Amino acid sequence: MKPDIFQNSRSLSEYAARLIAKVVSGKPDAVLCFASGHTPTGTFTCLVEMTKAGQVDFSHCHFIGLDEWVGIPLSAEGSCRYFLDEFFFKKLNIREDQIHFFDGMATNLEAECRKMDDTIARLGGLDLMLVGIGMNGHIALNEPGTPWNFRSHVSDLDEMTVTVGQKYFTEKTQLTKGITLGLQYLREARLPLLMASGKGKAPIVRQALEGEVTEQVPASIFQTLPEAVVLLDADAAGELEGNFEIGN
Repeated sequence: MKPDIFQNSRSLSEYAARLIAKVVSGKPDAVLCFASGHTPTGTFTCLVEMTKAGQVDFSHCHFIGLDEWVGIPLSAEGSCRYFLDEFFFKKLNIREDQIHFFDGMATNLEAECRKMDDTIARLGGLDLMLVGIGMNGHIALNEPGTPWNFRSHVSDLDEMTVTVGQKYFTEKTQLTKGITLGLQYLREARLPLLMASGKGKAPIVRQALEGEVTEQVPASIFQTLPEAVVLLDADAAGELEGNFEIGN
């Protein structure tokens, strides 16, 4: 698995957007799973521009929520659903029947997990699963030590995730659990896609891509996925020891 490295986050975002558009062009009713967070925002902006220019059409796609904070309403600023709404769904008038997200306020979280698993199975699996990498190596809210064969499940949040997660909220918010797609879905996705940008991610990117393959570093699963695509900007790739060329 050789990462693609880009000069800056803009060229990284543009390439990722073209890759997603290619998937949708080949399968107009593709089942897509997008991470929230700051890393993919440039990609969402590019996809919105491409849609408005008639270069891609998401009107027949289905969108699967990657994860959500337990105890946070979907409409609350800081929720994963809110993030996708503001940066992607609302801008493209994506219909509610196309969107399938975890409800972190559900009274029965295990039933919520089973509902998501059933939805993904009914839709035929994920065509593309776009994820980022946490500072502790987590993928979605699969924290260090989470078995890789899990499907949808409830997770206890790592202390680092709780600390970093505060940046999405305007005031300090209690975060203890998440509800998330498990890494088995990453294994089964037709295109598993990892994006990372910024110098702050460089140490964990090196550990995940060149260190030991272990459940203690969830993102190291990408070393085991032959069909995976890993996209990094030059800053995030800055500590890799491999001899990689910087494109675009």
